[in-house]
Amino acid sequence: MTAAMRYRPLGRSGTQVSVLGLGTMVLGPWGDNDPDGAVRTVHAALDAGINLVDCADIYGDGVSEELVGRAVRTRRDDVVLATKFGNPMGDDLNRRGSRRWIERALDASLRRLGTDHVDIYYVHRPDPATDIDETLGALSDLVRRGKIRAIGTSTFPAEQLVEAAWVAERRGHVRPTVEQPPYSVLARGIEASVLPTAERLGMAAVTWAPLNGGWLTGKYRAGASAPAGSRAATHGDHFDHDSPVAADKSSAVESLAKLADTAGMPLAQLALAFVLAHRGVASALVGPRRVEQLTDLLPAASVDLDAELLDAIDAIVAPGVDLNPADSGWVAPALTDAALRRR
Repeated sequence: MTAAMRYRPLGRSGTQVSVLGLGTMVLGPWGDNDPDGAVRTVHAALDAGINLVDCADIYGDGVSEELVGRAVRTRRDDVVLATKFGNPMGDDLNRRGSRRWIERALDASLRRLGTDHVDIYYVHRPDPATDIDETLGALSDLVRRGKIRAIGTSTFPAEQLVEAAWVAERRGHVRPTVEQPPYSVLARGIEASVLPTAERLGMAAVTWAPLNGGWLTGKYRAGASAPAGSRAATHGDHFDHDSPVAADKSSAVESLAKLADTAGMPLAQLALAFVLAHRGVASALVGPRRVEQLTDLLPAASVDLDAELLDAIDAIVAPGVDLNPADSGWVAPALTDAALRRR
């Protein structure tokens, strides 16, 4: 364990997590697809003091979980291990938030991870087709059976966090312990209600995309093409480099890069330190594909930004603003399905 790593409470669970967590979406087919390299990256993270490892069943269609399981097999007791369910796995329409699917999905994840329990099991996205009572009931039974230690939600709007807490109290279910929202300098929408609501409910926030899909790594600059092999070069539409918001993001990145230079740190470290400066954030998930990328990010765990620097960031991207509304990670069906807005 390195002295530079710091730890914060995971809500009121009694568990402490590293301020940087390891996201594993790009370990496997969605990244370099180098199994041995993925295992080395996980080991390097654990050696650096990271104790939170975050997966999802959908990452590489289960392959990322298998790689994580291989990596943590001899170190399981040192890891706060999280995974998720809920995004469709295959064409079965019933693979969503029902009790029928949750138990099958968890058993499959446990087999891939090579463990008998996970420490956090997340509902990957809100499921309007399933009553939250059904979902929380099934998850609570799994907590009582020892298969999961804590329930999490991911990318839930504030009102659904409140609904989940209310339903859990009324129906005697286990309340969610942690919310996993998107959060970065360029995507600050959750500051308005999600983070304050989670804090009032006693929930931790473990944030995803703190580098905003690579925008805040410093490798994408105004007037320059995306580096060959980068995700922006291969999936520009997914990372909004081909969208109308690209100009706004590029302008903000240039200003932020100047701030980082003045402060004497890489842009990525400034961006991570910004996320960790929020009082409601327990941990920020980083998703390096290789050990070298992880090494570049680790110093952010010990960086504290002063009020003057935070004010300067606010002047570039105002509090509560998402430069790209799609960065919120989830859009209510009533905004995308016209039938839900009409008689």
